[in-house]
Amino acid sequence: MKFDTPATTNPIDQLKVIGKPTDRIDGPVKTTGSARYAYERNAEAPDAAYGYVVGAGIAKGRIASMDLSAARAAPGVLAVVTARNAGKLGKGDFNTAKLLGGPEIDHYHQAVALVVANTFEQARAAAQLVRIDYTRSPGRFDLSAEMAAAQLPKPNPFSGEPETKAGDFAGAYAAAPVQLDATYTTPDESHAMMEPHASIAAWKGEKLTIWTSNQMIAWGVGDVAKTLGIPKANVRLVSPFIGGGFGGKLFVRTDAVLAALGARAVRRPVKVALQRPLMMNNTTHRPATIQRIRIGATREGKITAIAHEGWSGDLPGGQAETAVNQTRLLYAGANRLTTTRLAVLDLPEGNAMRAPGEAPGMMALEIAMDEMAEKLGLDPVEFRVRNDTQVDPEKPERPYSQRRLIECLRTGAERFEWSRRNARPGQQRDGRWLVGMGVAAAFRNNLLTKSAARVRLDNRGMVTVETDMTDIGTGSYTIIAQTAAETMGVPLQRVLVRLGDSAFPVSAGSGGQWGANNSTSGVYAACMKLREAVASKLGIASGDAEFSDGMVRAGERTVPLAEAAGANGLVAEDGIEYGDLDKKYQQSTFGAHFVEVGVDAATGEIRVRRMLAVCAAGRILNPKSARSQVIGAMTMGVGGALMEELSLDKRHGFFVNHDLAGYEVPVHADIPHQDVIFLDETDPISSPMKAKGVGELGMCGVAAAVANAVYNATGIRVRNYPITLDKLLDRLPPVA
Repeated sequence: MKFDTPATTNPIDQLKVIGKPTDRIDGPVKTTGSARYAYERNAEAPDAAYGYVVGAGIAKGRIASMDLSAARAAPGVLAVVTARNAGKLGKGDFNTAKLLGGPEIDHYHQAVALVVANTFEQARAAAQLVRIDYTRSPGRFDLSAEMAAAQLPKPNPFSGEPETKAGDFAGAYAAAPVQLDATYTTPDESHAMMEPHASIAAWKGEKLTIWTSNQMIAWGVGDVAKTLGIPKANVRLVSPFIGGGFGGKLFVRTDAVLAALGARAVRRPVKVALQRPLMMNNTTHRPATIQRIRIGATREGKITAIAHEGWSGDLPGGQAETAVNQTRLLYAGANRLTTTRLAVLDLPEGNAMRAPGEAPGMMALEIAMDEMAEKLGLDPVEFRVRNDTQVDPEKPERPYSQRRLIECLRTGAERFEWSRRNARPGQQRDGRWLVGMGVAAAFRNNLLTKSAARVRLDNRGMVTVETDMTDIGTGSYTIIAQTAAETMGVPLQRVLVRLGDSAFPVSAGSGGQWGANNSTSGVYAACMKLREAVASKLGIASGDAEFSDGMVRAGERTVPLAEAAGANGLVAEDGIEYGDLDKKYQQSTFGAHFVEVGVDAATGEIRVRRMLAVCAAGRILNPKSARSQVIGAMTMGVGGALMEELSLDKRHGFFVNHDLAGYEVPVHADIPHQDVIFLDETDPISSPMKAKGVGELGMCGVAAAVANAVYNATGIRVRNYPITLDKLLDRLPPVA
């Protein structure tokens, strides 16, 4: 399948609406506070009771006894739900841990009870009266201590094979005149989105509706049904507005399931929001990694051998952080080895967080590339350029659909004035500040996922799009409206977009930076089917019809769309599927990150001074919202480099800094002006939109660029993230 269509048959190529910097159409309702998020759906559930979740006080063991008498007798309490009275519960396809624990405890803050009361305050007060005695069991909490027992994980559709080999790595590495062998670590990290996990659940007979904050509606429906043991047809999920997710809301969590159980117990709607500590320890997080990278190269800078081994941990039956996967694709080299190993840890579930795999993997790989460049006496940009490839290095018969990494690096180097960088570390000063520059490549795969939509045309000439696609702050509403407006030939103001409801056709959902390209392609397919319906009703061939300015034109005939719709309007539903396209071509997005930092010569304080991202990600559907996505991702990358870390108590198995006071993220004062360049690119092999994803590409490589800049400024190489003051202080050069 290839989507190389001329402008006459692909209306997207007209670029009247698509590709224009367009304000968010959901902006007014969000800035005025009239957008209702999951916990605010009071109109649909005016008599809702409140649930408060009680989390386990141990990380591993068993509930010996649970005294609920005081809680049940507290004012306003309607019910207390536990594993003993909840009925038989299954486990969804996307849950590693049980969402309601007991008597066995799998991890700290696993939900063990829900107290339901008339008011939130009553539920919270009563929850403090639940008395639980535990029998503790020894737990496994330290990844480094469990490395030897780690195993190759089972592959899944997102991870690929746990181990890949090409050529003779060991022989080529041993023979290489220039070698690097280094180990890097990345910490556990929290999604730390603003909106908590929150849900309101209501039953009507056997039918369940959950208003929730969820990125993947169809996945959520399946998991709720499987957990509660009810048909999927009886579950409706509604999630039109989401206050951030970063992957933490890809899957249904405790709030949704316990709200449903609570609502069934008290026979009225129940609303549940997880308090911040439970968000950190009860829901998912990005797991810590240990990564060993070995590179062998000729003295001229050609990689002859490259190996990347990664270790991470998760609960029994969990999955690994695939930090080695980008190394399979990014740089040339005939002799290769990548291995992912998974240790069993009794910690809260590790799972997807923005750019899972590539984000922590690039944090290591792109430092290693800089270290190797220094060994070779090569400029870091030049070293990357010399090892570019236009085919999958492990499968040379499979070309890239588009790959413009060199152009990203060259364009960024020129714009950032990279030539001013002093290759000798610690040489540039600005008063008390040691100044340095760093670079890293950016890489994230372009995943193709089927997606569908329903489009309605009414007798006013309004086009309404319905799809279960979600908007997690990324701009889905706007690019979907742009797609429909372009395809149907109407102004943006004549398009109404309805998202986030399982009653609508199943879309790609929001995750893995696949949402924009795939969901708009599904909308495009539905609009093209609607165009056929309009043409058929008018008795003309669809290929002869031109849709523009709210009119349909064919030959000498011009008909307003409103008139063509007729009194009852027209409806069309369709979707996009890709066949074996991703097997014929390797589809990825590329970029380059450039960072300048200042490091206080006396205190080790690090300040980011300048940032630039250059992205090659297919057609940019809305440059304004795409830029916002990239600068947000760059900001998150700075957090990963300098501050973000869930501090693990290895004795008791929990994350200590489980709130936004102790878990530090970048704020406005930490971030300078950020510059973003999008290469003028279309990828006709990607989709009819000729677009790709960009929201996670903007993060991949940022932390390494910061780390490389810190090294250039100070001469101190830090391989253990985050790069905090204590890792610099005793190694700083003397103050002049």
